[in-house]
Amino acid sequence: MKHNAFHKANGWIEVICGPMFAGKSEELLRRINRFKYADISYIIFKPMTDSRTKNKSKSRDGRCFDAIEIKTSQEIIDYLNKQKEEGKCYDAIAIDEVQFFDDNIGEICNTLANNGYIVYAAGLDLNFKGEPFTSIGNLLVYADYVTKLKAICTICGCEATHTQRLINGKPASINDPLIQIGDKESYEARCRTHHEVKK
Repeated sequence: MKHNAFHKANGWIEVICGPMFAGKSEELLRRINRFKYADISYIIFKPMTDSRTKNKSKSRDGRCFDAIEIKTSQEIIDYLNKQKEEGKCYDAIAIDEVQFFDDNIGEICNTLANNGYIVYAAGLDLNFKGEPFTSIGNLLVYADYVTKLKAICTICGCEATHTQRLINGKPASINDPLIQIGDKESYEARCRTHHEVKK
């Protein structure tokens, strides 16, 4: 898949991943916030699938930035091309909740970096079953830097690398839908030992 070139230099990809409640969006927005103090323009994209906030990327520590909601990864390229035609250019691209995008997100981010964009992408690396999101896997192979964050297990207090889905307080079944938007009412952070999936 080929995309229009942007003719820049010095691009790279950094992926921020981990379970829920690890501070991924917080870290993404912290890094983007630094650009306010330099001559670096940025734009944030998020998937329409994430219905918890409208046209915003928000972290649990209160940071909140405007974000462009899109359905597919290709729309990132399309949006940037349209902005360029209108004379608007960006230096950095941030993508929140990247696990909800299609499997082409890795190639899209690679194209952006090859054309000089700084690309930050944050999202879950494992689904509630403890299996990799394929979109993240496809992105990680292109990443120049990877920051893997950990949460705290709600059972034992150890570092947590897994996201526990709960239904009426009980572990979800392996046959439940892969995507279910929720927060503390439906999910917990768990260590490997205390992560459970009903077979």
